[in-house]
Amino acid sequence: MLKLIDRYILKKFLGTFVFTMLVITVIAVVIDWSEKADDFVRSGLTGWQLVMLYWIGFIPFIMSMIYPLMVFIAVIYFSSKMAGRSEFIAILAGGVRYNRMLRPFIIGSLFLAVIFWLASQYWVPRANEIRTDFQAVYVDRNSSYNGDPYRNNNFYLRVDPTTFVGFRYYDTVNKTASNFFLQRVKNNKVVYNVRAETVRWDPQKKDWRLSGVIERHIDGVKESLSKADSMHINLNVQPRELRRDDYLKDKLTTPELHQFIHMEEVRGTEGLNTYKVELYHRDATPFSVIIMAVIGAILATRKIRGGSGLHLAVGIVTAAIFVVMDKFAVTFSTKGSLPPMLAAWLPNIIFSGVAGILYLRAPK
Repeated sequence: MLKLIDRYILKKFLGTFVFTMLVITVIAVVIDWSEKADDFVRSGLTGWQLVMLYWIGFIPFIMSMIYPLMVFIAVIYFSSKMAGRSEFIAILAGGVRYNRMLRPFIIGSLFLAVIFWLASQYWVPRANEIRTDFQAVYVDRNSSYNGDPYRNNNFYLRVDPTTFVGFRYYDTVNKTASNFFLQRVKNNKVVYNVRAETVRWDPQKKDWRLSGVIERHIDGVKESLSKADSMHINLNVQPRELRRDDYLKDKLTTPELHQFIHMEEVRGTEGLNTYKVELYHRDATPFSVIIMAVIGAILATRKIRGGSGLHLAVGIVTAAIFVVMDKFAVTFSTKGSLPPMLAAWLPNIIFSGVAGILYLRAPK
């Protein structure tokens, strides 16, 4: 049951967090507006359309990026103010144990972590879908570094454990390709082969239509061949999966990301560490909210010469180290051999140890 001191600290904690989050979000929106002003003008969209097609997605995205940092800064800020007024000294002098004093910080951080976890699994990806769709259409297309998103030259993929498919010049607008082939393998031998001049997605039947088809069935030294003007085939591949999407990992909800990774592993796709790190990050980052809140509380509840200014400086440096460590871990996973789960959780593991050391050394 929450006591008066718990409600008092929780009220300050949550109130400071909301205020800090709103202020930094407004600043981020203003900065982003100034950077993309030309793109907004070129888009020809009205103010309301920009809100519905971009800002409604951008604001949750930026809030998710700064969420753990804002929890940390909020704890540092209001705790240092309380410490400056000797409130924590009075609490401890009144017989409250140190770990009991930390209880409202842990409760508040747990509450915020659960909200962030739910948002990371479902809400933020849906917001990212809105933001990245606008980004791809109105911002990236104006970039000189952006290649042609509508045409890829060659595709070769495994659609199930025994079936391999390839084609050339896939057009994402018309959903057509040429030089199609399919091979089915059994015991390391090709037992079935299909070739077609063109392949096209059929939106009504939800499968692929082949034209100019040559079909072979192979049984040891025996082979049967047949030709057809057209045939329909289910490749277990959707057109949207064939279009390059640099924002795909950000747009998929966690169940969708699980399914995507599983399907790509079945197809033999390499370079999935980026998606796996994103998947594990969605659990690790909310947990970092608790760790950072505890570290902030231990640092800021001490009354020191320099007051809240020194506390904030230490807090910002600590947060910067956490962010840099997180980025390095992600890079070593996506570009190197660091396991994705370890990359996502490594900063939390290290800073959990830091929190433990600070707690043991804190004057009680």
